Amino acid sequence: MTVESTAARKPRRSSTKRVSAKKPQRSEPELVQLLTPEGERVEHPDYSIDLTPDELLGLYRDMVLTRRFDAEATSLQRQGELGLWASLLGQEAAQIGSARALRDDDYVFPTYREHGVAWCRGVDPTNLLGMFRGVNHGGWDPSTNNFHLYTIVIGSQTLHATGYAMGVAKDGADSAVVAYFGDGASSQGDVAESFTFSAVYNAPVVFFCQNNQWAISEPTERQTRVPLYQRAQGFGFPGVRVDGNDVLACLAVTRDALERARRGEGPTLVEAFTYRMGAHTTSDDPTKYRADEEREAWEAKDPILRLRTYLEKEGFADAAFFDGLETESESLGRRVREAVRAMPDPDQMAIFENVYADGHALVDEERAQFAAYQASFAEEGK
Repeated sequence: MTVESTAARKPRRSSTKRVSAKKPQRSEPELVQLLTPEGERVEHPDYSIDLTPDELLGLYRDMVLTRRFDAEATSLQRQGELGLWASLLGQEAAQIGSARALRDDDYVFPTYREHGVAWCRGVDPTNLLGMFRGVNHGGWDPSTNNFHLYTIVIGSQTLHATGYAMGVAKDGADSAVVAYFGDGASSQGDVAESFTFSAVYNAPVVFFCQNNQWAISEPTERQTRVPLYQRAQGFGFPGVRVDGNDVLACLAVTRDALERARRGEGPTLVEAFTYRMGAHTTSDDPTKYRADEEREAWEAKDPILRLRTYLEKEGFADAAFFDGLETESESLGRRVREAVRAMPDPDQMAIFENVYADGHALVDEERAQFAAYQASFAEEGK
C-alpha cells in the first residue's frame, strides 16, 4: 500500500483550533519630511521649499499664537464660559503649513477644529468662540475671508468643497479649493462620494486629511487596512502622506497640490500624519482608551519645538524674538478672555430670520407662537 493511499484511508481528526485570517502585508508608507523632530533640515526628491528667515519666523509665530488661543479656549470651557471646545493641540504644523500655501482667492471648507487655518485666513479668533458659547452660528462672513463656516456634521464639508470646486472650474477661474477633514471622517460615505465626483469632473480641490490617529476613541487601524493616502488611487487621483508635525513639509506638499489643481490636473489627497495631543473635545477623556506612553512618544515630535530648535541652530531667532512672542501670546489670551465674557446673549427671535429668502407663512406662524411662549414667562412673574 502506498503512502498516499494510507494517508487517504487514515481518519481525520476534528479540530477546534481557530485559524485567524492573515492580515494583509503593508509596505512602509512614504512620508514627506523636510524638518526632522530633532530640528534638522533634510531634502526630499519631489518636494522642496526655500523660505526666508522672516517667513520661517512667521510660521513659528502662527503656531505659537494658535496654540495659545487654543489653550485659552480650553480653559474657558473648563470655567463654564463655552459649552464645548475641540482642541487642535499637536496639529499646529498641519494647519499652519497647509493654510499658508493658500492664495487669497482660494476657498477653504473646514471642520470644527481648523482654528489655525482660520487664523491664517484672517478670521478673528474671538469669532470662532461665538458658536461654542451658543451666541451665534459662526460669527463671520465666509465670503470675506474665503473661509466657510465650521461644519459639525462629519465629512459633509467635502461634498460642499467638491461642488464649489466644480463651479470654480466651470467659471474658468484658476483658484483652488481645500477641504479639511480627519481620519474618522474618511470612513464616511460623503467623503467617498466627494472623491468620486471630484475625480470624474477633474475638480480643482485638495482633500487635506489630518490623520491624528484617533477618531474619538477609535484608532486608525480599525478604520482602514491601507494608509489613508493610498485610497486616492482607487478613485484615480494621487495621494501623498506628509509629516503632519513638519510645518515646512506641509507647506511644500499643499502648495504643490494646489498648483496641480490650478493647472487643471484635478484633485489630490494629502494625508498629514500627526497626533491629537489632547482630547477629541472637552467632553472626552482620552486616558480611558490610549496609553500615556503613546502620547509621550509624540511629544518628542512636537511641531513647535522642532521649528524652534532649527531657528535657534541657524541663528534666525534670538531671546528677544521669543520674549516678544511670549508677550504677544499673553496679550492674545487676555483679549480672548475679555471678548468671550463680553459677548451679548443672542436675540431669541433671530432663529427665524433668513430661513427663506422671501419669508414664509409657516415660519411667521412659528415665530408668533414662540414669541407668545416667551411672553408667558414674563406674565407668570408678575
